[in-house]
This record gives sequence, structure tokens and C-alpha cells, in this order.
Amino acid sequence: MRAKVRAALDALYMKRLVRELEGRPRPQHIGIMLDGNRRWARMSGINDPREGYRAGGAKVLDFLRWCDSAEIEHVTLYMLSDDNLHRPEEELTPLIDIISEVVERLAAPGNPWPVEVVGALDLLPAESAARLKTATAATQGRQGGTKVDVAVGYGGRREIVDAVRSALTEHSARGGDIDEFIETFTMEHISKHLYSKARSESDLIIRTSGEQRLSGFLLWQSAYAEMYFCETYWPDFREIDFLRALRSYSLRERRYGR
Repeated sequence: MRAKVRAALDALYMKRLVRELEGRPRPQHIGIMLDGNRRWARMSGINDPREGYRAGGAKVLDFLRWCDSAEIEHVTLYMLSDDNLHRPEEELTPLIDIISEVVERLAAPGNPWPVEVVGALDLLPAESAARLKTATAATQGRQGGTKVDVAVGYGGRREIVDAVRSALTEHSARGGDIDEFIETFTMEHISKHLYSKARSESDLIIRTSGEQRLSGFLLWQSAYAEMYFCETYWPDFREIDFLRALRSYSLRERRYGR
């Protein structure tokens, strides 16, 4: 009985949140840090952290459906940092497998999302990198769904270094003079060579689990992003939590340093 009452109250509250968002500004690019999977497992009395990652992976599809409903153009999911690659192999290998399974589910026929993996895939096991590339290739050309970037083996500082290297390499391949290029080098050269082919700037960064730091996520893209920190562990993240984040964003005055 109590669960039914809670569900009814939640439904009413969600309708209220949706009404409050009508006509309000909303982000076009959301970066979200899917944090707290291992702590969720421990809190739930589960000794195997892989079950936390699986629960978190299952939540991703729900989240993207909420983004579709809210007409969010672009989402970046932070699933594995380059620092995470230093974890023990017995933890890292199943985590990469679970991420690969999630990407394959996103890429399955019938889903609307064009998916791209962003990060240093050369740092992953070759078989895992190939698996991710095969899955995402099947989604190219999809229309109508939120554009999804899955950050795997990703580090914001590494991305900036790679962008500079890519810009220099491209210029050199065209026979350009490097000294001249240095003189004319701008921020736009970096933006054009970031991992994602979608828009570079992020409007809103969400982090679950109560942690309040970027941990290297979208360092270039988040220069003027709004931040929203949620206490909820990622597997327990609800549509209500998402709508609250959108409401918080809609009430802020984005000043862009002015």
C-alpha cells in the first residue's frame, strides 16, 4: 500500500516538474558522470561490484529515453576514465565487458540513437576496442534520437593533447609551415579536433553519488557549463532526479563570464 501511495505521489510530482519546464531554457548537450555503482552494490548488500555496474548499465537506456522525451540534442556518458584503466585486471576486464554490452544494446536495431565512443580506444584491449567500433558503426546515419557519446578510456587532459596533436598533424600533412601555424593557432583549432564529431560545448554537467568534482570530464567543453551534483547513486537515479536537474538548469542565469 505504501509503495502504491509513493508511486502515485511521484507521478503527480513528475507532472508538476514537466509543467514547470514548459517554455523554459533547456540544455542541448548534457554530460553525465555515472558515478556510485560500486557503492550502490555495497549499500545493497551485494559483494560483487560487477552487479553494481550491470545495474548502472541498465539505467543508461532509461536515461536516454528521458533525454529523448525532453528533446535533448546530445549526451555524453562518462563510463570509464583513462585513470580507471589502472584498476586491477580482475575488476577492469568485466567492467569493460559490461560497457561493451551496454553500447551493443544502444546500437541494437529499433533504437533511435546514433552512438559514438570517445576516448583513447588504443588504451583498451584490442578485442574490446573492435567490439565497440563494430557496435557504433551500425548506428551511423540514425535520425531522430539523442546523439550519444560514450566516454571510454577518456581523460579531458588527454583529449586536449590529442586535439593539438591532430591539428598539427593535419596541417603538416597539407604541407603547411609549422612555425606559421603556431602563429595563427586558435581555440577553434582545438575545438575542431576533439574526440566527438558533435557540438563541443557542454551546457550541463550532472554527477551522481554526491561527489563534487569533474575528475577530468569534458574539461575543454565544460568551460561555461552549469554543474548539477546529485546525492543519488547512479543505479537509483530516477526520471524525477533528471527533471530536477533540468529545472535547476532552467532557473540559472548563464553569464558566460560577463
